[in-house]
Amino acid sequence: MEKRWSTVLINTVLLASGFGTMHMLEKFKDVVLAHYGITEAMMSYQQTAYVVGLFVAFLLGGTSLFKGSFKRSVALIVSFAAIPQFLIPFMPNWWGVVALRFFQGFIVALIAVFSNQIGRLFVAERPFAKGVILSGIFWGGIYGINLAKWAGGSKASWFSVTEAFIISAVIMYVMLAIWWLFVEDFEIPKEKHSSGSNVWKMPFTWVFGFTFFPALWIIFTLGSFTLHNVKFSDAQVANLVMALEVSMGLWSIIMGYLGYRLSVKNTSNRGLFKAIVSVMTLSYAVTFLGLFIVWKAISANDYTLALLGIAITGIVQGTGPAFWTTAPAAYPKEIYPEASFALGLISNSANAVAPNVMFVLVHSVTTGMVIYLGMALLGIVLLLVSSRMKLPVEELS
Repeated sequence: MEKRWSTVLINTVLLASGFGTMHMLEKFKDVVLAHYGITEAMMSYQQTAYVVGLFVAFLLGGTSLFKGSFKRSVALIVSFAAIPQFLIPFMPNWWGVVALRFFQGFIVALIAVFSNQIGRLFVAERPFAKGVILSGIFWGGIYGINLAKWAGGSKASWFSVTEAFIISAVIMYVMLAIWWLFVEDFEIPKEKHSSGSNVWKMPFTWVFGFTFFPALWIIFTLGSFTLHNVKFSDAQVANLVMALEVSMGLWSIIMGYLGYRLSVKNTSNRGLFKAIVSVMTLSYAVTFLGLFIVWKAISANDYTLALLGIAITGIVQGTGPAFWTTAPAAYPKEIYPEASFALGLISNSANAVAPNVMFVLVHSVTTGMVIYLGMALLGIVLLLVSSRMKLPVEELS
């Protein structure tokens, strides 16, 4: 296999090992409630802390923390997930667990750092390569859920919980060691640029950054809020959540490949950007259809139709591979690493806002679905606006 594609695959596995932390703790819910003597409401704080950590990771991306040596940055990011994974089972206080979950959210910084690497290795193939890597988020979620299930889930002993967490932490470092041996290092620039090339002062950064905001709103709340207000059995809800994870993983690869096929027709900056907008717009349009089917299926209490709707709705993740290849296509080479974190910070503000808003607003499936349908439409509108804007690379040239 060509070395750059083997790099893509090992990146994917490393990302999956890190995102195994995403849902794992909540799958031990009953035993965690008993061990710490907390309420279900307090239990939910750990997941909120995690998604807020996802947002803060991009905030830190504008600093020198994740710059310099690429390999050092990846090792640091993996450690933010792995070290808390070692410590969580031994924490005597629940609020200590919540704090550690916040730091675990920093694993998402791998996505922006890998975007810099993919921008160096590929041109037209960037969306496909990024789609494969991003699918690791969802394979990791499935891996974490199944590891928790293997340990006994909510019926597990605390010893089994500890064992599962230690195993997953060791796996992260084993994967990091293997990755380190096979991947080449490079420098992510630390220098500051003039105000004329400040990505934060470019209108394009703000408009396009928010094009991915609706997708992340749906991705990080659909399974946690709306699907837990349905009348299906617990087993059926668990299947729907798992189907959503699988669907998003597969659509990430499929739409990434479509982005590659469209990009190869015109590899100019504007041509690559047109492919990005096309893929994201199509993904949002089909997401709207999928959400409408899910809504109708839940209203009719039709579990089979709900599975079909969820399988279609997973295409919302098809926006990801295109979005994360925007910085190398739209910005000058000198500043696209900085642009990757800026776009990530703006879009991932959904992680900080969405859980709290949905917690307050969503007490029925109807409310949740109306919000999600509105988000899909908002994504399309923002993409149409951004497609008419000058790219930073065009302005600065």
